[in-house]
Amino acid sequence: MRLSEYLSQDLVLSDLKATAKAEVLAELAAPLGALTPAVDPAGAVAVLLERESLGTTGIGDGIAIPHGKLPGLTRIVVVAGRSIQGVEFDSLDFKPCHIFFLVLAPEQVAGLHLRILAQISRLLKDESFRRSFVAAPNSQALWDLLRDT
Repeated sequence: MRLSEYLSQDLVLSDLKATAKAEVLAELAAPLGALTPAVDPAGAVAVLLERESLGTTGIGDGIAIPHGKLPGLTRIVVVAGRSIQGVEFDSLDFKPCHIFFLVLAPEQVAGLHLRILAQISRLLKDESFRRSFVAAPNSQALWDLLRDT
């Protein structure tokens, strides 16, 4: 399984402008409406905020992996985003998040959803990868970094 199977270049956002949790979730979900007709970005944000109410997905080291299950979705989708300035995301280490991987899965999918979350977590444990992600000069460079993962 490759992360790039669930991610496309159009879903790599290198310069997130949001400064708050709900705003960054909306910015990450926005391109999904154009690419995946089954996704209503506002509905996706509601699902993500509901998940956040159970506990933060800001896991520390500047990383957040917001995720949830969305009715009507037919396949898992991943959006990667980077915030240069950082976003207060109630992270476990109380630091702003710069690296975001949003994962949305169909309601009936469980195992694959968890494997993708685990793969993202393993990838982001690599400090060199995190540095490359944050330092990428533009969306193309970020896509180049992610395409082979």
